[in-house]
Amino acid sequence: MNETQAIGMAAAFCTTLSFVPQVWRVWKTRSAKDISLGMYGIFVSGVAMWLVYGLRVSDPAIIAANAVTLVLAGSVLAMKLIFDRNEKCGGM
Repeated sequence: MNETQAIGMAAAFCTTLSFVPQVWRVWKTRSAKDISLGMYGIFVSGVAMWLVYGLRVSDPAIIAANAVTLVLAGSVLAMKLIFDRNEKCGGM
């Protein structure tokens, strides 16, 4: 791995890891009321496209970072949809 690839992998690690506290907080509190549905919808779409791009150009840093980020951000998006619906239905 050259220096440029190492920087890419370090950046991918940091940006991907940054979603873990958000996922944990939403899961722990069972609330996503302050999360923007629009932002997460657009973001998850963009991450999915980055993953496809990474697969097409065979870039391990892009593939790994976006695959994990897609799972993490997708989890927040799914919890947003589920928990918001539950709050509207009286906590069911």
